[in-house]
Amino acid sequence: MLIERPPEWFRRLVARGEFRFPAEGGNGKRVFLTFDDGPIPEVTPWVLDTLDRYGVKATFFMVGDNAARYPELLREVAARGHDIGNHTRHHLQGAKVTTRRYLRDVSEADTLLATPLFRPPHGWLRPRQAIALSRKYRIIMYDLVTRDYSRRLTADDVVDNVKRLSRDGSIIVFHDSLKSWPRLQRALPESLEWLLAEGYEFRLLSETGQKQS
Repeated sequence: MLIERPPEWFRRLVARGEFRFPAEGGNGKRVFLTFDDGPIPEVTPWVLDTLDRYGVKATFFMVGDNAARYPELLREVAARGHDIGNHTRHHLQGAKVTTRRYLRDVSEADTLLATPLFRPPHGWLRPRQAIALSRKYRIIMYDLVTRDYSRRLTADDVVDNVKRLSRDGSIIVFHDSLKSWPRLQRALPESLEWLLAEGYEFRLLSETGQKQS
């Protein structure tokens, strides 16, 4: 639970981050689907086709090196109407490198991705890094990590995380990565089917302001 849904102390620690959006009122429910760590040819095209099949749009937080290696996938994600986010050039964890190096790495990715959306790999960054990045980017965190990357979980476990922890305004994290692929093949379509059956509307982060809870 600590990993799947970040606790309040962690949300306060990353005070400049957006974890969840408040309800808009009425009977509608919305979620914000996101994918981290791509794009890669083994997984991302399948994810795009699956999202098309269900009529769902998402935000892809891309590692700059992957986008540089597979520019055709970067273009394809945008062409299909999805948002693109910055996930650093080399998937750096902010707590393990200097602020100068971290900001430089983000800037290098920005030359490829050109997006106002940023998500820190592993969800960690130093306060100085967050302050500096918030001057240019919206720091997008998460309300639910599906843990599709974990070899300790099955596809059923991943779907169960979605069912237990999704709520109105949730920012949900999947991964278009090789680590996630064994679980993603079943977990993503089953999660989409469940969320749609529960009346959730999928929204893009670019459609929101910067108010979060």
